Amino acid sequence: MRLSLVLAGAVCVATPVLGQSNLKVGASGRGRTEVALTPPSAGGAAPKPVTIVVDYGQPHARGRAVAGALASDLGTVWRLGANDATTLTTGVALTLGTLHVPKGEYTLFAETSKAGEWKLVVNKKTGQWGTEYDAASDLGRTPLKSRALSTPIESLSIWLIPSGDGSPKGELRFAWGTREFSVPWSVR
Repeated sequence: MRLSLVLAGAVCVATPVLGQSNLKVGASGRGRTEVALTPPSAGGAAPKPVTIVVDYGQPHARGRAVAGALASDLGTVWRLGANDATTLTTGVALTLGTLHVPKGEYTLFAETSKAGEWKLVVNKKTGQWGTEYDAASDLGRTPLKSRALSTPIESLSIWLIPSGDGSPKGELRFAWGTREFSVPWSVR
C-alpha cells in the first residue's frame, strides 16, 4: 500500500514535467528596468519610495544584422522592443532629455535613422501592441546620444542608470546589436 502511494505521488509530480516538453519558447521575452527614488523626509514617518520603470519586449538578433534596430526598422518610428509596447511608468514628473514628462504611464518608441540622429518618442497612448503607433498621441521627442559598440549585444537591453552621486537623476540607455543610445533623466 505504501509503495502504491509513493508511486502515485511520483506520477503526479512527474506529469507536469512531461507535459512541459511540448511547450514552445516564445521568440522574445520581457525585460524590465527600475529605479526606486526616496523622497526627502518632511519629518514623521519615512516617505514611500517612488519608482521609474521601463517594461519592454526583448528581441534577439539570432544571426541577423542589428544596428540598434533591424535594417527594416531603420528610417521609421520603431516600437523599441518586441510584442507589447514598451512602457515607461513614472511615479514622479521627469525631464527626459529635453522633454518634460508628467507623472504617469507612457509608451516609448524610437525614431530611427539609417545614418543620422535618433530620437526617443514618448507617447501618451498605452496598452497597445508595439506596432500600433499613433503620432497624434505623442507627448514629444528628444534627441538620443549614440555610440558604436565594439562587441555586439545579442538581445535588446534597456537600463535606467541612477546617478552615482545619489541625486535624483541618471540616464536611460538602450542597446542592441552594434549601437547604443542614451538620454539623461532627472526628477522635476
